[in-house]
Amino acid sequence: MIVYYDGGCPLCSREIRVMRRLDRHRRLSFLDVTRHDVGDMDRAALLRRFHVRGSDGRTVSGAAAFAAVWRELPALSWLGRLAATRPVGGILELAYRGFLRLRPRLQTVVRCLERGSKRP
Repeated sequence: MIVYYDGGCPLCSREIRVMRRLDRHRRLSFLDVTRHDVGDMDRAALLRRFHVRGSDGRTVSGAAAFAAVWRELPALSWLGRLAATRPVGGILELAYRGFLRLRPRLQTVVRCLERGSKRP
């Protein structure tokens, strides 16, 4: 499974670090779309939402992509299975869309915290 992520986003980078640690069986391949060729994928779309491409070539995004990744991680496989059910998947997608609206502000806050600044 290929996990496409925004390496310029401090929130995304932190999440990817967690995923890498949990990927004990090395089932995931991580691709920073800000640094690498994305082939036939739309780079702008990859930067707007979280995407994964499965071994079957199918690409999913948003909450479905998180659920797919979680199913590959032994510690989170139960959560991935739960997230793939109705209505849980729909609720997670709505929550993810809400997060996307907040993401720019959250990125600013995290960057300021990483630099040691007290104000965003």
